[in-house]
Amino acid sequence: MTQIFDNPADFAEEALDGLVAANRGYVARVDGGVVRSTEVPAGQVAVVVGGGSGHYPAFAGLVGPGLAAGAVCGNIFTSPSAGQAYRVAKAANAGGGVLFSYGNYAGDVIHFGEAQQRLNAEGIETRTVLVTDDIASAPLDQIEKRRGIAGDLTVFKIAGAAAEAGLDLDGVERLAVLANHRTRSLGVAFDGCTLPGAAEPLFHVPAGGMSLGLGIHGEPGISDHPMPTASELAELLVSGLLRDKPDDAGNRVVAILNGLGRVKYEELFLLFGKIDKLLTAAGLTIVEPECGELVTSLDMSGLSLTLLWLDDELERYWTAPADTPGYRKGSMAPRARREVAAPEGALAAEGEDTTAAAAGLGRLAAAVLAQARDAVVDHERELGRLDAIAGDGDHGVGMRRGVDAAVAAAGEAVGAGLSVHRVLTAAGEAWSERAGGTSGALWGSALAAAGRALGNQDSYSGGDAAAAVTAFADAVTTLGKADVGDKTMVDALLPFRNAFVAAFDGGTPVTGALASAVTAARQAADATASLRPLKGRARPLAEKSLGHPDPGAVSFALIATRVSDYFESSPPLSSPRAAAVAAGHGAQA
Repeated sequence: MTQIFDNPADFAEEALDGLVAANRGYVARVDGGVVRSTEVPAGQVAVVVGGGSGHYPAFAGLVGPGLAAGAVCGNIFTSPSAGQAYRVAKAANAGGGVLFSYGNYAGDVIHFGEAQQRLNAEGIETRTVLVTDDIASAPLDQIEKRRGIAGDLTVFKIAGAAAEAGLDLDGVERLAVLANHRTRSLGVAFDGCTLPGAAEPLFHVPAGGMSLGLGIHGEPGISDHPMPTASELAELLVSGLLRDKPDDAGNRVVAILNGLGRVKYEELFLLFGKIDKLLTAAGLTIVEPECGELVTSLDMSGLSLTLLWLDDELERYWTAPADTPGYRKGSMAPRARREVAAPEGALAAEGEDTTAAAAGLGRLAAAVLAQARDAVVDHERELGRLDAIAGDGDHGVGMRRGVDAAVAAAGEAVGAGLSVHRVLTAAGEAWSERAGGTSGALWGSALAAAGRALGNQDSYSGGDAAAAVTAFADAVTTLGKADVGDKTMVDALLPFRNAFVAAFDGGTPVTGALASAVTAARQAADATASLRPLKGRARPLAEKSLGHPDPGAVSFALIATRVSDYFESSPPLSSPRAAAVAAGHGAQA
């Protein structure tokens, strides 16, 4: 159990601070993660890795000469925000461009993708290589859908060594892609991990059993099996990977037996001995293997086996020296310390001549966000429990972090007398920054889109409410690329939007249209229990998800219900007096 902390909400940040304090010769703290604290040759490609915390030595422990130039570190098992990825990459950049590399998870793809767009727009050429090594997460003909687990290390190491050797961005990217293409992993779990502050692990494996196909974010395996002997486990892992080997595979491989956090080193060594014999019997030559904790999952009881099929070029970079807090190979000359400057802050938003109506509607938006926060607070544990069934159990915590930050940011904007556009933009940016994860990106973008739709007008009508709802929904579907039936937040959101617009277009006042939309959203969220997830971390665990509603759809429906109840009990959009107060005498509904 993870039990050393003051406040569980601060666990990841304080652990990262302590890592830096213990490894100042390697890493320096920047907002969002760490970068090298030693000199980097001008023009060298910056390999920037990252993801959620809880995986040490991945990701911050892999920063140093011969490996990563920086690591972006989100909350426990939660993707970092776009802002964090941008700031770390900006601090790590040495003039040769940036290569992002991280596991293929929806939240990471969204946030790192936004950071990449921002960096490219500023003239810092940035590319991305996703790690897709987990053979249990998708079949071979859908390899692009596979998630990244301990194969992160092979891709990061090859890319980092190539950058250290002076290859340009094209060369580093090419080798990272090749390393990923030739890497395969398969893992097993014997028991789940416990999030800081939680009373129970995210899942339990039946007594005397083993779960095959685990994820590194505390996700359970895809199928349960009787506990095998060590020899049987070695055969299961090796045979599974050899059946999935790349078409162009040779006979020289890197073998990595990775402990997830609770399996003792002696057990790993025992198992590796049996794996070594099986691989040798299969005609393979093992090159510089690794056996230990490399990509962990807090205190999960489990392990994984990774194979990287080498060619001469990959072997040269795999065996090259590296020197980081959590991974060392060969020897490297000491590097001089450098001063790490934080990236310059964003320019202050342009001033606006806020209208009375837009300021009033901004106050109403902040009040609505407070209602959303209350809904999340009341159901935080329930949302985490739902998410743990086929995910990592962080949805409640992530939503709480995001909505708390959004409410605080909206309050500051209201205090400054800003328009509803600026209030919702500030709230959206804060939600995305603080929550991370897929839901953080989606809610953040959606709030900002709604703010843009409402703008800074002299007066508002019910049509503006319909436009804001539509903009909110469009932002989620565009960014998340999900549709109804994929078992995501969209399954509740689109029925909500459709019902709202239909009711409003039919002459129903905004408050009544909202009530109709909430009924549709709640019914749709409940109906997701019969769906198999087609997106996100729950997709590989589709069978476990059956019979349980999607946490993203449920959280949206809960928030929508609380907001509708607020309007019914204190109807700011139907009472002429309240409307005038809320919208500065410019609202009509």
